Amino acid sequence: MVSLFADVASEMLYPVMPIYLQSIGFSVLLIGILEGVAEATAGLSKGYFGKLSDRKGVRLPFVRLGYFLAALSKPMLALFTFPAWIFGARTMDRLGKGIRTGARDALLSDEATPETKGAVFGFHRGMDTLGAVIGPSIALLYLYYAPAQYKPLFYIAFFPGIVSVALLFILKEKKKDAQAKPAKNGTYNFFSFLSYWKESNWQYKKLVGGLLLFTLFNSSDYFLLLKMKAAGLNDTHVIGVYIFYNVFYALFSYPLGALGDKIGLKNVLLGGLLIFAAVYFGMAYNNSLLVFFLLFLLYGVYAAATDGVSTAWISNLSDKKDTATAIGIFKAFQSICTMIASSLAGFIWYEYGAKPVFIISSIVTVFVFFYLLVGFWNKDETAKQ
Repeated sequence: MVSLFADVASEMLYPVMPIYLQSIGFSVLLIGILEGVAEATAGLSKGYFGKLSDRKGVRLPFVRLGYFLAALSKPMLALFTFPAWIFGARTMDRLGKGIRTGARDALLSDEATPETKGAVFGFHRGMDTLGAVIGPSIALLYLYYAPAQYKPLFYIAFFPGIVSVALLFILKEKKKDAQAKPAKNGTYNFFSFLSYWKESNWQYKKLVGGLLLFTLFNSSDYFLLLKMKAAGLNDTHVIGVYIFYNVFYALFSYPLGALGDKIGLKNVLLGGLLIFAAVYFGMAYNNSLLVFFLLFLLYGVYAAATDGVSTAWISNLSDKKDTATAIGIFKAFQSICTMIASSLAGFIWYEYGAKPVFIISSIVTVFVFFYLLVGFWNKDETAKQ
């Protein structure tokens, strides 16, 4: 329920954000840089605060602070429109995500077994994405009565965000033993979490390496929305297609997570990557509203098959005491790769147009598919897949 309300707030703004940014003077290149910087902030903080959560043996304080900062950032985005302020507010939102992510996912992992990880994370993603259906629906209804009046939406989004924070105070957790082991230099600094990479097992490194290569060419979904806008779709169509995508993302998250528990998380994730490659190849050439609906339906299935499933698989490849760190360091590097991907996509689009952005992503995804297929071929090595 916390994730549902938080996503109502975030996703109310997500399909509007690139349109709003363009309306206040941001170029596609600047939008790409903004998203890149924001994701890098989220990424580094995910690793740091994930490790800190493991060290202190607590989850909820990090989760509460993270959701509060995200809620507070929503009205700030509309308060002023000069670039430095927008960068600061957007970065606060992503910092909140970074503080909460590792601890929240570890909290979920603690309530599951290796045999039910897919279902647990899938259900969470389903509820999270249900918020991504409700939020844009509110935005769509609002914009129907107030076309192109974006700013009030940012103030409206503050309220479901605060509800998500309030719900967190109902939760209780059993405090775990804090880790006594200090960093090698005797202190714990911002980058101490990186030491986990050296300590982690080969299976974890192999999986994370493949997922990060994929992320390096998977830019922000803002570019999908901008592609629809460039194809001539109006705000209503863009938000409607985005809602349609989230409906299928929400519907398929739990079933595909549960399916991963039965047939292997690897198999579900690989299927998701193939769908992604097909969608991005289609996005490169399509300008039809009907085909956009079909592509985003498939994109919802891809997201359901990879997001919670990849987190569940990573948690199965790490020790329970290091769960937040293992997830945090992956998502730290993932966000840095998204920063590079979004900045690169913005540059390529600005210089050469939209088509190369999507074709390159599609080709690299097919390569990652075969890397993971061959890399985890040995069944004896992948008992926890």
